[in-house]
Amino acid sequence: MISPPSINRMLNLTSVEELWDVHTRNMAAFGFDRLLYGCTRFRTATSLGDPDDFVILSNHNRDYIDPFIEDRLYMHAPMVRWSMEHDGPGSWSVLDARERRGDFTSQERRVLEFNRRHGVLAGYSISFKSLRPRMKAAIALTAQAGMTQAEVDEIWHRDGETILALNNLAHLCIQSLPYEMPKRALTGRQREVLTWVGDGKTVQDIAVVMGLTHATVEKHLRLARHALCVETTAQAVLKASFQNQIFFVE
Repeated sequence: MISPPSINRMLNLTSVEELWDVHTRNMAAFGFDRLLYGCTRFRTATSLGDPDDFVILSNHNRDYIDPFIEDRLYMHAPMVRWSMEHDGPGSWSVLDARERRGDFTSQERRVLEFNRRHGVLAGYSISFKSLRPRMKAAIALTAQAGMTQAEVDEIWHRDGETILALNNLAHLCIQSLPYEMPKRALTGRQREVLTWVGDGKTVQDIAVVMGLTHATVEKHLRLARHALCVETTAQAVLKASFQNQIFFVE
């Protein structure tokens, strides 16, 4: 069972880093010692969006995570595909079933061979339900070295509801906490001007409130649009809000 103090502790954490530390330790207690969480808010019918806009959290080593993300192996990962098409938990036993049918593509086989080389052999994936059509988030729970998929499935049979609840809670907390994208972080001034725009203020209003010139406010807005790789200020407000870079208490 999940105790109320454990839930309250997670709900009261103030940074993604603290939350991720607690969550990885929680999952390790169930036998899942390597986690990979990913979230996109900008997917389309044919793409997950720009990888620079992804929220990626993992305690895999860099030898695994760098090729998987930077070389875009995730695009052909069978369980990533499964997560895009399903909601809820999924056993990696579905991979054995597909392998027996021989229906993996050559690109999928490349990913499976990469996973085997790095000891990513048994586990569970959870695809989180989203009410936003362009958003999708999922987490891959890799079992400790030496564990079989049958042993993982037994753990899930016994503790799956608790594990699922903890991951759902972690996901919701991640979505509510502020974080800065490594390549797209806004400065304090850029966040402030976008927040005022989101509150309905004009450029002239913002100049008065912040004690700046009209040109300086325009400059901060231009740089914010550039940092977020968008064309309009309205898009910048929306994207910065999605990334929790504005509208939060520091």
